[in-house]
Amino acid sequence: MIDLDLLRDDPDRVRQSMEAKRIGDPATVDRALDLDRQRRRAVTALNDLQRRQGELGREIGPLMKAGQRDQAAPLVEQSNAVKAQVKEHEETVRQLDADLRAAMLEIPNTLHPSVPVGGEDANRIEHEWGAKPTFDFEPLPHWEIAERHGLVDFERGAKVTGAGFPFYMGKGARLQRALIGLFLDLAGEAGYTEVEAPILVNEASGIGTGQLPDKEGQMYHVTGDDLYLVPTAEVPLTNLHRDETLDAGSLPVLYCGYTPCFRREAGSYGKDVRGLNRLHQFDKVELVRFVRPEESYEHLEALLADAERAVEALGLPYRRLTLASGDLGVTQAKTYDLEVWSAGQQRWLEVSSVSNFEAFQARRANVRFRPEEGAKPEFVHTLNGSGLALPRIVAALLENGQQADGSVVLPPRLAQAAGFDRIG
Repeated sequence: MIDLDLLRDDPDRVRQSMEAKRIGDPATVDRALDLDRQRRRAVTALNDLQRRQGELGREIGPLMKAGQRDQAAPLVEQSNAVKAQVKEHEETVRQLDADLRAAMLEIPNTLHPSVPVGGEDANRIEHEWGAKPTFDFEPLPHWEIAERHGLVDFERGAKVTGAGFPFYMGKGARLQRALIGLFLDLAGEAGYTEVEAPILVNEASGIGTGQLPDKEGQMYHVTGDDLYLVPTAEVPLTNLHRDETLDAGSLPVLYCGYTPCFRREAGSYGKDVRGLNRLHQFDKVELVRFVRPEESYEHLEALLADAERAVEALGLPYRRLTLASGDLGVTQAKTYDLEVWSAGQQRWLEVSSVSNFEAFQARRANVRFRPEEGAKPEFVHTLNGSGLALPRIVAALLENGQQADGSVVLPPRLAQAAGFDRIG
C-alpha cells in the first residue's frame, strides 16, 4: 500500500505509475482522495461531538451530585442525543476507513526513477555471464531428456492430479533434493537465517504481501478453512513479522526458506508451458530481507548478487534484466530478472526475480521499526528474490549438460551435493 501522504501531496506521480505499469484505473486515485477528504471531515465532526459529550458530562456530574436532578434533566437529554450522534459518526468513520483502505489496496506501488517505462520490449539487459554451450549434434529439449532417463513423469502426474503436477523419479528426485539443499546452503553462507515455513496462509497474509486482492485467480484457495496454498515462500516469510515493531538493532533481518509453490497459471498456453517451463506446483528457495528505508537499494544490489551467486555455482550462462514498468506487478518499485540460457529450446528462461517493494508490503502488513529509542515507529522496507526456482534451472541443466552419447553431465558443485556427476 502506498503512503497516504504521498497520495495527497503528489497524486500525479501515483497516476503516472499506474499508467506506466498498466495496472488499475487512475480514477481510483480521485476516488481515494475523495474518500480521504470525507473521512477527515467525519473525524473532525466526531471529535467535536465527543468533546461536546465530555463538556456535558462535566456539567451534569456536579448537578447530579448536588441532587439538582431537575436542572440536570435537559442536559442529560442533550447528552443522550449527542451520544447517539457520536455512535452514528463512529459508524460513518469506520465505513469510510474500510472504503478508503479498499481503494488504497487497488493502487499499485510507485516506480523507482531508474525503472524504464514501457512494455516487455523496454526491459533493459544489464549484464551477461558465462558462455552458451555449443554442440556437434542437435541438442534436445529437456522434456525429451527427462523422459529418456526416467527423471520426470508428466503423464502419471497428470493422471494423479492434473497437468502441471509432475512426478520426479529416481535421479530426478535426488536432483531436486540436492538443488534445494545447495541453494539453502548458499543462502546460509551469505548470512540468511533458514526458516521452514507453513505452505498454507490466511487472507491477511495474502493481503500483506500483495497477492490479494490482486491475484485471487492465480492462487489455490482451500475454501473449507479459508486458507491459501503459498504461491511463493515470500508470503509466509514476509508475514512472519506482521503487526510487529522490530528492534532497530536487529536490522537488516535476512531469511531464506524452501517451500513447494502453487500457482494456477490461468491463461498460460503454448510453448512456454511445455515440460518444466511452467508448472502449477514447483519448488523454490526464497530470500527475504527487512531493512532500513535509507539502505534498501544497497540491499537490492546485495540480494541480486546472492541470487546470481546461486546461478554461477551451477555454471549456467545467464543474463540480468531491469524490468520495464509494464512488466512490473502491483507491489514492486523495481525488479531485476535473471534468465538462464536454454540450449535445447534456444531461448532464455527466467529463474529469479529480485525486487524492492520499499514500504509497500510493510504498510499492508504493518511491519515497523524504531530508528532510535523513543522515536516514532517507521515502516521497514522489504525485499525478496528467488534463490532460486527449480523447474527452469533443471531444464537448463539437462539441456546445457547433455552429451553426444545421450548422457547429462552435472556441474561439480551440484554433483557433490547430489552424489552423482552424470545422468545416463
